[in-house]
Amino acid sequence: MHKLWLIIKREYLVRVRKKSFLLVTLLAPIAFATITFGIGFMTAYMSEKSEKKILVRDDSGIFEKHRKDNNKSHIYTFTNEPLDSINATYSDKGFDIFTYIPSYNDTSKNFKIQYHSVENPGIITIEKIESDIAGAFKEYKIEKSKIDRAVLESFFVDITLQNADEIVEGKDSTGKLPLIIATALAFVMGFLLYMVIFIFGSLVMRSVMEEKVNRIVEVMISSVRPFQLMMGKVIGVGGVGLTQLFIWIIFIPMIMAIANAIFGTVPQAGMTGMQTQVNPADFNEFSMQQFIDVFFSMNWGLILPSFILFFLGGYFLYSSMFAAVGAAIGDDQGESQSLIWPISVPVILGFIIMMNSVENPNSPMAIFGSIFPLFSPLVMPARLPFNPPVWQVIISLIVLFLTCILFIWISAKIYRGGILLYGKKLTLKEMGKILINKL
Repeated sequence: MHKLWLIIKREYLVRVRKKSFLLVTLLAPIAFATITFGIGFMTAYMSEKSEKKILVRDDSGIFEKHRKDNNKSHIYTFTNEPLDSINATYSDKGFDIFTYIPSYNDTSKNFKIQYHSVENPGIITIEKIESDIAGAFKEYKIEKSKIDRAVLESFFVDITLQNADEIVEGKDSTGKLPLIIATALAFVMGFLLYMVIFIFGSLVMRSVMEEKVNRIVEVMISSVRPFQLMMGKVIGVGGVGLTQLFIWIIFIPMIMAIANAIFGTVPQAGMTGMQTQVNPADFNEFSMQQFIDVFFSMNWGLILPSFILFFLGGYFLYSSMFAAVGAAIGDDQGESQSLIWPISVPVILGFIIMMNSVENPNSPMAIFGSIFPLFSPLVMPARLPFNPPVWQVIISLIVLFLTCILFIWISAKIYRGGILLYGKKLTLKEMGKILINKL
């Protein structure tokens, strides 16, 4: 145990004391804030540049009279000049598109409108123009039909679904807000584990490869067992990663707060994956106090301990496999690609299942993914905010840690068989022979 601790301490201190660690750890939050603001300002700049100046000749008179000026990206200008003259000069006058709306027959349901453009406009631009014109024609038909607008608006009813099992008397309760928070939290936890497995697992693999190539391992292996060396690397590099995460968790919000104070509110950009699951407009329906109340009312007694356990289980499971790959390859680091894909495939599949589980947390695929040990470190944390049955969480943890012990044992045997090989990599066949001989 003492030797294992010395290896962990060495692996941790050697990396933490490097200038590269300090630079990455300190510059990453600054880079994150810079990228966030860069994306935000680029989005704002592109939105400004994406304004379309549209010249319209409206022979129907409907669009000019009934249009709603709520599309800031499209600037409409109306004219009565002859068509030939407009078509020849609209571009020279600074207009991007010329649109001609002919006279309208009230019985027509499919109304075709022509446009001219020097450059082909994008599909989004075309759809926005169609939507603007269709909205004006809708207003025209409502006005012409003499329907009382109050009666018409009374036909529409806002529906809010509430979870009857969670309504608390005296509180403004809704079933949507807990689901919004749970979805966002599930996405963040699943994505965090996905990144940790690949980044820190690769660090373990590179550490083994470097010491194998430099032959430092020959000295170390004379005083410690290969299993102790492998576990020391896995735990030591994991400690370095956790140190970075802890520092980033502290500094990133601080830097973002300072940047917000200096530059104002950051334009919203990114988080595409989560926006496919959560409509950003839904956030506007609730107050900050409602968010705080629902957030702290979640079952953190189950979520936090379970997340930590799945985090550790997933890290040890995959890092031991990366360590085995590092020991199995030769001097050429490119050889690792053929051995990494068996590790990468279940991680990618687990991430895909995790994305589906956020939308359907109790589907058969989600339940299978949260119990199957190669997927569960990614899938079950994404289900935790949705309060899965406790027995599923317990079974998932038991299966995960039993599989983790098995994979650490297998990886240790491969590590022991390949750590002292130079100029040659272990093939899958040779790995199989090593395991069979050790049984």
